[in-house]
Amino acid sequence: MKILIVKLSSLGDVVHTMPAAQDIRRALPQAQIDWVVERSFAPLVQRCAGVHRVIPCELRRWRKTPFAAQTRAEWAAFKSELQREAYDAVIDLQGLSKSALVAWLARLAPGGRRYALANRTEGSGYEAPTRWVADVAVHIEPHVHAVRRSRELCARALGYAVPDEEVFGLQPNLGQDSVAPEKIAIGMLSARPCVALVHGSSRADKQWPASRWTALAHRLDAAGFDVALLHGTDDEQRRSEALAREMPHAVVWPRLALDALTDALAVCAGVIGVDSGLSHIAVALDLPHVQIYNFDTAWRTGPIDRARQRSVYAQPAPAVDAVWQAWTQVQPAHGVA
Repeated sequence: MKILIVKLSSLGDVVHTMPAAQDIRRALPQAQIDWVVERSFAPLVQRCAGVHRVIPCELRRWRKTPFAAQTRAEWAAFKSELQREAYDAVIDLQGLSKSALVAWLARLAPGGRRYALANRTEGSGYEAPTRWVADVAVHIEPHVHAVRRSRELCARALGYAVPDEEVFGLQPNLGQDSVAPEKIAIGMLSARPCVALVHGSSRADKQWPASRWTALAHRLDAAGFDVALLHGTDDEQRRSEALAREMPHAVVWPRLALDALTDALAVCAGVIGVDSGLSHIAVALDLPHVQIYNFDTAWRTGPIDRARQRSVYAQPAPAVDAVWQAWTQVQPAHGVA
């Protein structure tokens, strides 16, 4: 059986889809699972266990210059790669017009079907073409976690029960050529365990105040941890550098590709961060992790019922004490007090 997953973006949404791929592997071990994703996230999907073929696209870029010669050539190459295989099931897990277009273009095997969401779920985007294209539109309970939504849609499309265990299947490269923090972070000040701080978000209202990051870093230092500051944009890099100047034993990591960043995070002692794609990678890696929320949306995107991760929510923002308490709950091995 050949199955195509269509989940194009964004980073957090792509990570949240990985357990659905692992469920399919468990229920249908002989199935071939291919995945269409935006090219910038393809290195991460290539680390997802059981994904046979990653088909990158660049719809975000192509729609800016739809009539350019380069766009037309790249679009033709993408369609050719997409239609190289005929699929028994094409599952649109995005629920948007762009993903519906990709699902519609995908080639079906005889008897094959396209599946998609029949409705919008709380806090998620949804556009009607996704159900127009589908042969089978699956209704999902609106109040549902992002991970559970994809898992339920795949299970109902392919005829199996959602397993009790939630597994992401994100596989870092931990061999001798892995990108460990001590290799990438020139200026690492000691051999102490390192905690990565994810302070950046595409939304300013998700960020945590700089003074609280600084106070947290001092507590981590007293408990025997160095800290690494991550960034994905120039603005985040400048903020990382400003924060590092106020923190003991802090280093700003260079900007890394997602596969290299995954390898680097995997050897950290843990991650503390706001609601962002990088924090969701920490969950997928099953790292000790605290996720900080200024909005009551952790039920939809945060770590739920996981022993090594906690979500902390308060308005206008959680206090340092609350984040520290959560950290002590996920880091008992280090005797944090």
